[in-house]
Amino acid sequence: MWKIAVGFAVFAGVALLILSKGGDIDMGGEKHGAEATHVPEAAPAMPASAASVPANSASK
Repeated sequence: MWKIAVGFAVFAGVALLILSKGGDIDMGGEKHGAEATHVPEAAPAMPASAASVPANSASK
């Protein structure tokens, strides 16, 4: 039984060491409201309708 407790303590220590070396890690959980950061999706390079038209038929 004591081996389980020692194993847990070692595992927790290693986990805390890795998390502390990781940089800016937010363990606060799910964010709502003003503190939530959302990255907008990148717009496609060209509209889908222009991409489906062959290049040589557009010049006619």
